[in-house]
Parts: sequence; structure tokens; C-alpha cells
Amino acid sequence: MLNKNEIKESISNILLLDKGVTIKTATDSELYYALSKSMMLLILEKWKNQKTDVKKVSYFSAEFLMGRAFSNNLINFGIYDEVKEILEELNLNINIIEDEEMDAGLGNGGLGRLAACFLDSGATLDIPLNGYGIRYEYGLFKQYFENGFQMETADDWLRNEDPWSIRRESEKVDVVFNDFTVEAIPYDMPIIGYNSNTINTLRLWSSKSKESFDFKEFNDQNYLDAQKNKIIAEDISRVLYPNDTKEEGKYLRIRQQYFFSSASLQDLVRKHKENHGSLDNFYEFNKIQLNDTHPAVSIPELIRILIDEENYTFEKALEIAKETFSYTNHTILAEALEMWPKEYFKNILPRIYEIIKLIDESLMEELKSKGLEKSKCSLYRIVHGGKIKMAWLSIYGSKYINGVARLHTNLLMSTELKHWYEIYPEKFQNKTNGITQRRWLLKSNPELSKLITELLGSDEWIKNLSKLKDLEKYVDDDSVIERFMNIKKEKKKQLADFIFKEEGIKIDEDSLFDVQIKRLHEYKRQLLNAFHILDLYYKIKENPNIQIEKRTFIFGAKAAPGYDRAKAIIKFINDIASLVNNDKDVNGKIKVVFVHNYRVTYGEYLFPAAELSEQISTAGKEASGTGNMKFMLNGAPTIGTYDGANIEIVEEAGEDNNFIFGAKVEELDEIMESYDPKEYYEKVEGLKKVVDTLIDGTFSDGGSGAFEELYDALLQGYDWHRADNYFILKDFESYREAQKKVDKAYKNKKEYAKKSWMNIANAGKFSSDRTIREYSKDIWEV
Repeated sequence: MLNKNEIKESISNILLLDKGVTIKTATDSELYYALSKSMMLLILEKWKNQKTDVKKVSYFSAEFLMGRAFSNNLINFGIYDEVKEILEELNLNINIIEDEEMDAGLGNGGLGRLAACFLDSGATLDIPLNGYGIRYEYGLFKQYFENGFQMETADDWLRNEDPWSIRRESEKVDVVFNDFTVEAIPYDMPIIGYNSNTINTLRLWSSKSKESFDFKEFNDQNYLDAQKNKIIAEDISRVLYPNDTKEEGKYLRIRQQYFFSSASLQDLVRKHKENHGSLDNFYEFNKIQLNDTHPAVSIPELIRILIDEENYTFEKALEIAKETFSYTNHTILAEALEMWPKEYFKNILPRIYEIIKLIDESLMEELKSKGLEKSKCSLYRIVHGGKIKMAWLSIYGSKYINGVARLHTNLLMSTELKHWYEIYPEKFQNKTNGITQRRWLLKSNPELSKLITELLGSDEWIKNLSKLKDLEKYVDDDSVIERFMNIKKEKKKQLADFIFKEEGIKIDEDSLFDVQIKRLHEYKRQLLNAFHILDLYYKIKENPNIQIEKRTFIFGAKAAPGYDRAKAIIKFINDIASLVNNDKDVNGKIKVVFVHNYRVTYGEYLFPAAELSEQISTAGKEASGTGNMKFMLNGAPTIGTYDGANIEIVEEAGEDNNFIFGAKVEELDEIMESYDPKEYYEKVEGLKKVVDTLIDGTFSDGGSGAFEELYDALLQGYDWHRADNYFILKDFESYREAQKKVDKAYKNKKEYAKKSWMNIANAGKFSSDRTIREYSKDIWEV
């Protein structure tokens, strides 16, 4: 039990000391800050008493898409209801205070949200799993639309301070580049397990100049030059994924990757030496998971530390590294496997380049000892054709490599990484991704959570999601399904209110909420969704009395600043929205909304309210997906391809409770060389009409040529990719037929709700708790 008077006194003291205000005169923002600081004081005692001399896992990731910390921490710490009561006694509303928190600008897509879910699961399962990354001053960007175009502005998430982080000045380290040295300042965030004894740590590094101010330059009145070193150093932790279309941006990306990898390894080495003295057993007490290839430079960096600072031989250092690291691959796309010009490393990290060359030579010797023909060895070279292949470095330098869904792992082993699998089959594993039910059901959908707990007779599902399977027996219980439908209706109203507040757009709460929210990329095929909406619009125009269920199509996505084609797709969808939403003939039958600045907080409204989950990537291109799992957990059937984790979702919940369409991987492989999209463009009813809107003047791209470029990419291709590279035109008719099935199914709302219920009941496999248990047993041995 919390001592209410002590909490109130703590809030009052923090407000007075840090803000110079009282509880009565404080703004909501100041109250949020003081309350969060008060909660940190409660957490600190338990946090600082965590064991340090045990075997632990460090999760190295360029991003951690954490979402808001306030409510999640209170829920996991078990004090949410008590804090709510304290605030009510002070005539304060906990929801209003929570809304003052900005989403931490530490991640963007599924990679970062997966990392956040994994940290939650690690702490909940009492596994010492800590995160390491960068404390970006600004997130990727804040997105807004201007005439339908994506515009970007700084995501200044630290503007109102960050009460959930503690600066550890005494544990700063130096990170050395060839041209300058920076200080890495650690900031620690508590990762609180749900109803557990564990509080793990997310340590994020901020880059500072060793000499932040050149007094001589300032005294000579060269004011900008006086700050030059400070600016250059702090750029390293300035922005998540800086634009790298130019050489300067590429250099900055490499600096970022080395910066957090080096700082994190120095931190781990120091702590290990304090506890154990020798580094001979470093790998026995430290397992490091590389979340994709962004931290791959950690492998040569650990070897550098062991050789140059601890006097190990290269052979012994490599042996320790190969026992320490494991690598998670997140893509089957060859173009997405990270490579850097070797000259970049030679220029700013010459010693690291030397060590990478040594690793490469060691690999060649090992392959020869395995009897591999010399002519085939070049397939494995880490440094080849003037490039450093970071995925190859990660594979050779790691004990295990895993994919993130069964199909993805099988494709890695049979296609992109087949030659590696043939040599090192013992290294490869599958670890299907998962999501934390604490964030994505307990917090996001308390109404549904309460019903589930009531029906199951306990809240064990919060830590054991497989318990949801027992919900299947209620699928034919009309009273239960009715209650579920009412909850879904309530969540739809909450989303409608939030969209009106954020976008100024009213949506029909009685329409089917059809949602596609994810990073904007061609292979995710938001364009296929857009073409279907436009086709449906033209059918309504031809027959205004057409009998279809009312539907609201909701998009949410950011395109990388330098990804022009993705930006063109956003503009196209926004133009379709403008056309559809302003046409009286449509008469409310369909509506299109592209929400701006999609983030975790928006997701917490969208996932519980959705009634159809759009997972329509080209088969074989989506590694796993985790949005599909969040939709499933909240009762939205999937319309999707046999791709990523969709396959496993359908296996669990049944194909009858989802809507599957499109070509499978095997079919696409067969037609890859002979595929002609014009065949579909000309013959599929209605398809030419919607594709031609890109060039016939229906929409305007402001003279940028972006729409014509999209059109050409579909029908003629370019020298770097074939026409219709992601088979949008091929899958269009199959997708349209699946959407007709959705429309037909939704006419019987109760039967549709039963499909939704069966998805919830079979979502147990997709908890990140299950994933982390598998990592712990099979990879980390924790």
C-alpha cells in the first residue's frame, strides 16, 4: 500500500523545488513531471538492489519504440489504481496528466517496438535483459501533411524534460574516432516487470563534445566556430535515422552505430571486470543480441578492446566474441542487408577496419579448413567489391542467427543466406516475434481485459497469454459475444473522438474500421489498398445505390525523409481521401483517413478499435510483422497474404476466421522472370482505370513528377528493379475478391464478431513472453 500523505508531500516538494509552484498553481505538464519523479523515487529502491554479478543479456538496438512510460510503469509496478485515487483526492484526473507525456522519440517501426516488447517481457519473466542504444535528442520526425504531401518537423520529445531517465555522469566513457573523440553520457530508464521482482535497465547514450566551448574562438568573435566541436559531437545523438542520401549522412549513420556499440561494450567490460576480474569468462556472463545489423560493428569493437586494451591475441578475442554475440535478421530483402563502402571505415575507424580485415581472413581460413572450393569463398567475403557486408560480419561473428517468423527463417536458409546455412547449419534458428500483452491489451484495452479476466476466473493471462485459449468455449455464447461487441463499439467511439481531436475529421462509428498502420514501404503495399479504395469509389459512382457495408479506411505511416516513392504513395492516398470524402454521391458509404504522425499512443487507440487488419505485403517480403499480432489480440481478423507471421496467425485462429489472398512465395518464384504486369493492367476489370489516375490528371502531384514515376515503376520498371516489383497488379483481383468476402461477412455483425473472438482466443502464441523464453533457452542459456 502506498502512503498517500507521503506521495502528496513528495509531489508538492518536487513542484516547489524544481518548478517553484504549488499543486494548485501547477500546470498539467508540471504535475505530470512531479508525479513521475515521485514514482521514480518509489521505484529507485527496488531498482538499485538488482543483482549485478549474474549472467545477463544485453539487447543492442538502434531504436527502442517505448511509447509513453507513465501508465505502463504504474500498471507494471502495481500501483496504478492507488495513484489514481491519490490524484482524485487532489481533484486531479490521471488521464489528463498522462496526456502530458510525449512519446519518447527513440524508435520508428517494428524493429524498435519489438525491442520495447522484449524488454517488458524480460523484466516480467525475471530475466536480466537490459537494453543499450542511443538517447536521440530528436526522434525520426513529426509528420504533418501539406496539400497531401508528407512534411517533416523536429520531434522535440525532450522539450518538457524526461522524468523517467537518470543521468549517470560518473559512468561516462570516451568513444574515439580517427578525427575526434566524444563523450558518451549514459541515461538509464527503468524497465519494470509486471508483478515481478525485476527492474531491468535501458541504458541510452548521449554524445557530448570533450571541449564544448572554444573560448579563444569566442574571444576572437568567431562565435559559430566556438561552438563547432560541440555541434559535430552532439550530431551523433541528435536524430534517429538521419537522412543518408548524401555522403555526410552515411558517415553520420556509421558514427552513430559505432558510438553506441563502443560505449555499451566499454560499459559491459568495466562491469564484468569489477565483478569477475578476468575477461576470460566474459561470454559466460554476458550474451549480446544484435537487433539487426546496426550494431554489427560491436563485433570488431569487442575484439579491439580485448586486443588493444586487455592484451588478448586476435584468435582468443575472436573466440570470445563468437561466443558472446548472436544476431537477429529482420529482412529477406537483399537491398536492405546493410553494406558500407570500406573507405568510410578506413577514414574514421581505421583500427576497426583493420580488425574487420582480420576477421575476414580468419573466415577464409576456416572455410578452407571445411573443404570449400576457393572459387566459392568470395560469396562469403565480409570485405568485397569495395564494401563491408555487415550481415556477413554479423553471421560469422555470432554464435546464433535467427529469423523472426517461420517462413522468414525458412526463406533465409533456402535463398538469401542459403550458402551460409549450408556451411553453418547449427547457427540458424527461428524465433517468431511476439508482443507484450501488458501494453497492447491490459493498458490499451482495459474494457476487454476486464471481460477476459472475468471469463477466465483469474488474471493469469497477463503473464501467460496461452490461457486465452479457454475463451474459445464462449464463441457461441450470445451474451458474451454481445458484451464483446459493445466493448468494440466503445473502443471505436474512443478512436473516433481521438481522430476528431487530432485530425478534425469525423468518422462514422457504425462503419467497418479497416486499418493499415505500419511503416510506409513499397513491399507493404499501401498502394494496393489505395487502388482498391479507388476502384470501390468508381463502382459507387457508377451505381450510387450499390449495397455495401459502410467502411472507414484508416492509414497511418511515415515515409523515410529520403524515400521519394513512399512519399508519393502518401500523397496519392491523401488525394484519394480528398476525392472520396468530398463527393456527395458517396453518401457516407466509404471514408478515407490518413492519420498524421502515427506513433505508439495513436496505436493504443487504433488496435483496439480496428475490425479489419490489413497485412497485405508481397509474399516473402515481410519478415514477421507485429502489428498483425496486436490487431489479432484485440479482435480484428486479418486480410492478408501468406507472408511473415500471417501464416502462423491463420494456423492458430483458422483460415475461416481471416481473409487470405494473393500469390504465395512459390508461385512468385516461378513467374519471377516471365512476369508482365501489363497483362493484368489491360485485362483485370477496373484496374487500368485506377492505375491511370496517376497520369491522367485525376490527381496532381504539384508538378513533381512523383505520380508518373510511380506509374512507370509499375508498368515498365527501372534498371534497378523490374516492373511492378511487388506484384501489386497481379494480386489486385485476388485482393478485391477477399475484400468482397469481408463485406459479405460484416453484414452479419454477430458472426463477424465470432471471427474476431476466435482471433483473440488463439493469440496466445504471439506473446513476446513466449519469444523471450525461447531466446533464453535456445540462444542465451539464461
